[in-house]
Amino acid sequence: MNNVLSIGQFLLTSAMAILVLAVVCDAVVLTGRGARAQAVPAPAGPGGAHGGKAPDDAARSRASHSAHWARASRAGLPRGLALYATGFTAIALALITAYLALRASATGYSPFANQHEFAVSFTFGILLMYLIAEFRYRVRWLSIVVLPVVIALLIYADGQDKAIKPLVPALRNSLMLTLHVFFAVLAYGAACVSFAAAVFYLLHPHLRRFRSLPSREVLDDVGYKSATATFPLLTMMTVLGAVWANTAWGRYWGWDPKETAALVTWLVYGAYLHARVTRGWQGSRSAWLLILGFAAVLFAYFGNHFFGGLHSYG
Repeated sequence: MNNVLSIGQFLLTSAMAILVLAVVCDAVVLTGRGARAQAVPAPAGPGGAHGGKAPDDAARSRASHSAHWARASRAGLPRGLALYATGFTAIALALITAYLALRASATGYSPFANQHEFAVSFTFGILLMYLIAEFRYRVRWLSIVVLPVVIALLIYADGQDKAIKPLVPALRNSLMLTLHVFFAVLAYGAACVSFAAAVFYLLHPHLRRFRSLPSREVLDDVGYKSATATFPLLTMMTVLGAVWANTAWGRYWGWDPKETAALVTWLVYGAYLHARVTRGWQGSRSAWLLILGFAAVLFAYFGNHFFGGLHSYG
């Protein structure tokens, strides 16, 4: 077991170091001289670069930003460095995946049994969802928010108890535990992407000199699409958690602090989608709801430190 812990520490430390390099590369690419106002014209959109209603056609907003990035490449942005940043991020995801596989192999159960393992799994979900968003939308700016969140979670995980211990009785339903937490980490990862998009939407007026910044239409669309992934994933997490709770504790719902926080999180994202679809909420109001949603995610994750409950496993 000591060898497992040593190898695992190497994998996590390497992932953190590589993510720092990715942040530095992205910062140079996105804020360097080649990315400033005179380098490239801003992408034109139906509502302009600084506001207006988001286009109904998501493909149009993606095409707009992709075309802009191509123009930026010809204008002299360090494209090679940008590819290094993406590569570093993918390598970090691979290292974290290897670490989780190593823990699972050593323990014989899914690596979600304590705060340390769940924190590392959380970073897996965030990086996976971010890379999907970057590939589909070319929203490299989101890395400036997303990657520091991942690094902070890895530092937090490093400070938790890493010892491999027997499972407590409530966690011995391996399949249900795996499915419940798997949907949770994917939901939390998508929530982090929507949070990053919302942050840059609100900061957009202060960052106009950086033409590599996606238009507000693109940021609004990415936040919305990420939220539409978050909500059903949270729904599956909650339903599977209730089934697991009935198996472990003999009831589907008991208003445990973590259960309550998870329900509040689900309601926030449900309210966001309802306001967006039926009330036409877009722009700053919907961005603030996405920020509130990710705050609820963090509270649901860390709340058991303060309130205890049946979900406190160390």
